[in-house]
Amino acid sequence: MLTSRQRSFFFAESTAGLRRRDVVIAYTLLRIILGINFFNHGFTRIGNIPAFVNSMAEMFQDTFLPLFLVRFTSFFVPIIELIVGFLVIFGLATQVALITGFALMAILMYGVTLLQNWDTATSQLVYCLVFFILVAGNGFNILSVDWFIQRRKPRF
Repeated sequence: MLTSRQRSFFFAESTAGLRRRDVVIAYTLLRIILGINFFNHGFTRIGNIPAFVNSMAEMFQDTFLPLFLVRFTSFFVPIIELIVGFLVIFGLATQVALITGFALMAILMYGVTLLQNWDTATSQLVYCLVFFILVAGNGFNILSVDWFIQRRKPRF
């Protein structure tokens, strides 16, 4: 059961003319969709990380990046995608997960622009915008495990 303070926080009007309740719902849906996307990126690759690493090494073979660095980074990409996706879906350690995902996007963006793969870079910019919205709007992360945990903590 929500307290009157929590009810007013959840249902208060926003200054932009948007109802806070609607923004919370939209934030939650966007968070879940991004989480599903990231989770499935990792899930589909996790079973065959060696093939993923080899394909990345082959893709970057004509760049100045050292092969060991490409392989090392590529090994962790599916793992990070899987974990970030899972956490973001449920809203658990959301801010840390989002910042980690944003950092991963920066690394991936560097790689695709180094390869001059501008179509993929444009697609990744969309991911970055979604990460920006979710990080900046973390105050709307009410329908989440984080909020449930925070709510249950004793206040002193």
